Amino acid sequence: MGAVPYWYVVKYQADVGAALQELREREFRAGRYNPVVRFPPFPVHPGSPAPGARHGTIREALPAAGADGTRSILDLDRVSKEPKLGTIAAFPDEVLLELYGTTRPTREMVEQGADSEYIDRGQGIYIILYRDDQPDEIYFAGYSYD
Repeated sequence: MGAVPYWYVVKYQADVGAALQELREREFRAGRYNPVVRFPPFPVHPGSPAPGARHGTIREALPAAGADGTRSILDLDRVSKEPKLGTIAAFPDEVLLELYGTTRPTREMVEQGADSEYIDRGQGIYIILYRDDQPDEIYFAGYSYD
């Protein structure tokens, strides 16, 4: 089948790990993960389908998704200093400069894409998004396992 990309934008908070866990819980409760929704649609917005969780916990949902993974942020459970399976890592400053010409990109810049070639299967990245030169949102992106 091939890996599929997923991405989310949440309000900024200094603790990226806490933001990640809140996002994971939100998407789990909404049921926006494989196998509940085989291919969750992105971007997620207030009107996105939310059939509700079909498992008791995220931990129960992960094996139910099989080798493909949940095709969602549920597959990434922690922040890492460097990219590893099942984690998110900060997008490197040198890549931000290459893609966006700044280490403080806006949401509009990042929504134009171009980051997916820097993400491996089963891994993710995050980017702090700025508005008026202040942190405003966090962009999370990842690729499913298969």
